[in-house]
Amino acid sequence: MEQNGTETVIDTSKPHPARIYDYLLGGKDNYEVDQRAADELAAAAPEARIGVQANRAFLRRAVRYVVDGGIRQILDIGTGLPTSPNVHEVAHEAAPDVRVAYVDNDPIVAAHGNALLSRSGATSIVLGDLRDPRSVLDHPDVRAVIDFDQPVALLLVAVLHFLTDAEQPAEVIATLRDALPTGSYLVLSHATGDFADRSAAQAVYNKATATLNLRSRAEIERFFDGFELVEPGLAQVPFWRPDTTPPPRSAEIGFYGGVARRRT
Repeated sequence: MEQNGTETVIDTSKPHPARIYDYLLGGKDNYEVDQRAADELAAAAPEARIGVQANRAFLRRAVRYVVDGGIRQILDIGTGLPTSPNVHEVAHEAAPDVRVAYVDNDPIVAAHGNALLSRSGATSIVLGDLRDPRSVLDHPDVRAVIDFDQPVALLLVAVLHFLTDAEQPAEVIATLRDALPTGSYLVLSHATGDFADRSAAQAVYNKATATLNLRSRAEIERFFDGFELVEPGLAQVPFWRPDTTPPPRSAEIGFYGGVARRRT
């Protein structure tokens, strides 16, 4: 992203993970560079399309779970492009008073999100970066929607794998966790190479604006430090509390997902 005076310029010279994801979901908010990268990814990992669909379905189930558990405010960092049903749409089906703050570092996400979101004050979208969690927590548009004295559901869905170890994802989560009161939830999904060699898929992201950093089950479980995982724990996303028959090739899907509650 670059600033040209007061105008935000969207960089289309490199593929962006949010736009690759959108294309794999069948969305239209992407560019040719993203489409080429997504096609390369699908060739390298044939289950990629059903994987992102399964991850999206996990997100919907997890949102329903936390809202049914009493959560009325959600902070979604790394939200991606607004593929319907969005988090606030899923949440409002269960409880119309849920407030949602979306955060993403791609200006096209903010532009499309602002066009779609309600102006009621129950939702906001913020241009921010997970790598700087303190600035996200302190952003006035986040604070206008989220009351950190009350339980919050923190969504980090398919985003942490774009942080390298040098960018200290565990410390990023710890900063966010420490801002959440008891009774809050963490909803997290993360790409893994546990089920197949995905070095070719990683090579696709080496040409994008963020690299793909695959982690093992044990490494991902450590991100839940300070939280208590709810059943069934950390699982491949199609098998986390499924409400339909898991899709074909589910056992190959390289995403783990889990939901956990903040301990005292």
